[in-house]
Amino acid sequence: MGLRMDRRMFIVTALAATGCSPTDVAADGLVGRLRVRVPGARLYLEIHGRRPRGQALLWLHGGPGGCERPLFRLYNRTLEDQFVVGYLDQRGAGKSYDPEADPSHLTIGRHLDDLDVVVDVLRESLEQDRVVLMGHSWGAALGMLYLQRRPEKVAGVVGVAPLVAELDRQRAQFSFVSGEALRRRDRKALAQLRRIGTPPYSVERERAMQGLVDRFGGFWRHAPNPLTLVARGVGEGLLSPWELKSMIAANTASLRAMNDELLRLDLRRSVQSVERPVVFMLGRHDRHVEAALAAAYLERLEAPAKRLAWFDAAHNLPFEAARAFNAAAPRLLAEVGIGQDLSRP
Repeated sequence: MGLRMDRRMFIVTALAATGCSPTDVAADGLVGRLRVRVPGARLYLEIHGRRPRGQALLWLHGGPGGCERPLFRLYNRTLEDQFVVGYLDQRGAGKSYDPEADPSHLTIGRHLDDLDVVVDVLRESLEQDRVVLMGHSWGAALGMLYLQRRPEKVAGVVGVAPLVAELDRQRAQFSFVSGEALRRRDRKALAQLRRIGTPPYSVERERAMQGLVDRFGGFWRHAPNPLTLVARGVGEGLLSPWELKSMIAANTASLRAMNDELLRLDLRRSVQSVERPVVFMLGRHDRHVEAALAAAYLERLEAPAKRLAWFDAAHNLPFEAARAFNAAAPRLLAEVGIGQDLSRP
């Protein structure tokens, strides 16, 4: 009990020293709800873990601007039994969204700078040298780019349905929808596809294409009822009903601000080798972010250790294959040499 109390006191002190505002550190494990100050923004970060000396793991949501914190905690919170899990609302997303902020600050470079500050907060407050980055979709690309930039701060990256190359992702979507629409003789989908056209896409055309991908099972294979999902999140205190409108606005703002830069993103060119282990967790039915692109990229990637795991799911595999995902993640990390308790003595 004395060790845990000392550790809680250290966390509060360290967070205050790094410009954060801690609001709650629970006696039963670690719980933190923080505001991390970065240039031009105050980022929202939650920390949860029932093992105070568990390996730090930071979830990076997709989008950009697509806050998934409520979903991660609803479906994947069992990871908190083994790790100290951080949930970051990236600049321009979720509780970090400021509708008055300058959208020109929403860039890949600024996200990497923000992430560096957040990683240091976790390293210093939890007394750990390195943090595991677990990213979904765009978040996985952000994690890989950060790993290349600051490998000394990263224990490894877990890419969950990772974005690898945006333009090729759009092309793969078009090919999938075209093939499915023709196979099913879906005239309505074919007409919509003609209106959308071929890549590259604007945000509006991409969203229309995503609707078709979802219609053919490539986004959710077994989609939950959205009203039930929201009710569960609200009922468990993971979000407030009035947050939803802001989350949608945040996602739209980020996508519009970053669309041109994302179209140039290609990890196959920019991140060809890394100095830490990499795990990819892919959905066999993912056609929103084509899983085959990620699998081929991982095969060519130079890394000290790599693992690839497939799941019977589409793009949202952490949620629709939650039980298998939550069981596999610690095992895969252990297989590449990353334990669950690596904090400094």
